Amino acid sequence: MIDFTQPNEHQYWTTVNDDVMGGISTGKFSYDGSISQFTGELSLANNGGFSSVNRLLPPLSNDINAVNLSYIGDGRTYQLRFTTWKDGYRINYKHEFETIKGQQQSKTFYFNDFKAVFRGRLLSGAPELVAQDIKQMGLLIADKTPLPFVLKIHSVEFLNFK
Repeated sequence: MIDFTQPNEHQYWTTVNDDVMGGISTGKFSYDGSISQFTGELSLANNGGFSSVNRLLPPLSNDINAVNLSYIGDGRTYQLRFTTWKDGYRINYKHEFETIKGQQQSKTFYFNDFKAVFRGRLLSGAPELVAQDIKQMGLLIADKTPLPFVLKIHSVEFLNFK
């Protein structure tokens, strides 16, 4: 389990915004004194429109097939993402989720429901997401709404459903 109420958890996360492609969106992962949060503002200028944060994960047990995310959102749509490296190839997998402004929510995501993507486009023929291949997890917002965003994360728990 990853506990985002711990003061040092946000330090494991790195930010990748659309400025890597010329955009001017902002985003960061920080600790507000009680919880870690993904905050920033999207901009559509210069063909921008996304902000993301990610962290490396320790090896996961082969029997894990789902993840539960506990969060408080702002009414916007986000993506939970996992990155794999297998046979020299890096593949990103995404699953979108809706938030309700100011309401604590908990959602379980099954690995077989994640979609392989490359720069926002679905990949066909990619292998299914399996725990032993996951090296990194992340959060992304790219809802084409040029406004500030806030997603507070309470916990991430990796699960085994038989």
